[in-house]
Amino acid sequence: MKTKERILHSVLFEAIALVFVIVAATLFTDAGAKSATGLAVGLSLIAMCWNYVYNLGFDRVYGTNRIERSVKMRLGHGLGFELGMIFATLPLMMWVLQLDFWTVFIMDIGVVIFFLVYAIVFNWCYDVIRARLFTHQAGNGKVNQGSSPQQVS
Repeated sequence: MKTKERILHSVLFEAIALVFVIVAATLFTDAGAKSATGLAVGLSLIAMCWNYVYNLGFDRVYGTNRIERSVKMRLGHGLGFELGMIFATLPLMMWVLQLDFWTVFIMDIGVVIFFLVYAIVFNWCYDVIRARLFTHQAGNGKVNQGSSPQQVS
């Protein structure tokens, strides 16, 4: 993917996630829609910043050849990212929701599980839709060279 498409992918991912998180926070906590929205936006911003910093550091330590990364390394990468997210988001969630550590910790684990499933589903759907769009465009002669669906990472 080129930079513009990566930005589109990230924005779509976060925008759809915000809807889920706002609705869940409103339904499952005593937070009002305003607090839930503020919390969801804050968590999204933390996730985007942490994603950049974490992956920059990870690539510096383990190299940028992502194709050669083992399943064990990928699991370690994902676990490290999610543990960092829990550490970074607990204080914000405790403050906004006015709940104790253990309650927020359990909620945060639920959020991590949701995002694990959501990321798999979102990326699969994105890849399928992207492949169909490029197949459709190829039939019309509109595919740019270097933009094939095989480049999806």
